[in-house]
Amino acid sequence: MKGLGLRAYAIAYLIFLYAPIVLLPMFAFNDARIIAFPLSGFTTSWFEMLWTNVALGQAVRNSLFIAVVTSVFATLLGICAARAGAMADFPGKRGVIGFIMLPLVLPEIIVAVSLLVILVQIFGLNLNNWSIIAAHTLICTPFSIAILNGAFQNLDPSFEEAAMDLGFSRFEAFRLITLPLVMPGIISSLLISFTISLDEFIIAFFLSGANPTMPVFIWSMLRFQDALPQVMALGTILVTLSVVLLVTAEYFRRRGIARAGRKDTGGFL
Repeated sequence: MKGLGLRAYAIAYLIFLYAPIVLLPMFAFNDARIIAFPLSGFTTSWFEMLWTNVALGQAVRNSLFIAVVTSVFATLLGICAARAGAMADFPGKRGVIGFIMLPLVLPEIIVAVSLLVILVQIFGLNLNNWSIIAAHTLICTPFSIAILNGAFQNLDPSFEEAAMDLGFSRFEAFRLITLPLVMPGIISSLLISFTISLDEFIIAFFLSGANPTMPVFIWSMLRFQDALPQVMALGTILVTLSVVLLVTAEYFRRRGIARAGRKDTGGFL
């Protein structure tokens, strides 16, 4: 009886959480500018209008550039931190790893305001795509570490030691032995970091300057009622892309665990 109640609660929670997302494609294909029931008809014109929006195209290019660079930087830092955390022992390791993971629990608006003050007031820098990349790398690195921790913890450190006994340098042992084994985790980290950076709004809102990212541009479109159907169409595309990336990332995460012959405990974190 207890298990049945918990299952019913979980189902109700998921319905409450994801039901609004189901409405996105419904209104995206609805032939009306007013977002309301009943639906008036089927159309794809809102998707077609997205291709003619020059400002939106620039925002999309900004977001893609930021997301790609952020995912690479965050994954490189995540590889270093996860390898040190899983395969090395040094004084204060727990405290250092905990400090690196701190952005996971900090409110993003606090991080955004702090970075804005540091970049503009202290260093006098101009806000551009690179300021957003620095901030997104900060918040994506803990996610990368959380994913890669599992990949490195499933490895036997004796693999690298045996390679070095055979004449390889430490870097060659890492590149030829360890790196191929954790590659599924690296791909998963890249995809997750890309998705987080692409969808992030609060930090980009404070640090975007004159070149808004796609979420910031969507926020600006919400002020105009005639643009709401286009927002629904763009939201449908983003949700579909995010689901595809997350499913792909989960596939590579499970593949990496299966290759290591370890039991899957489930989830990225």
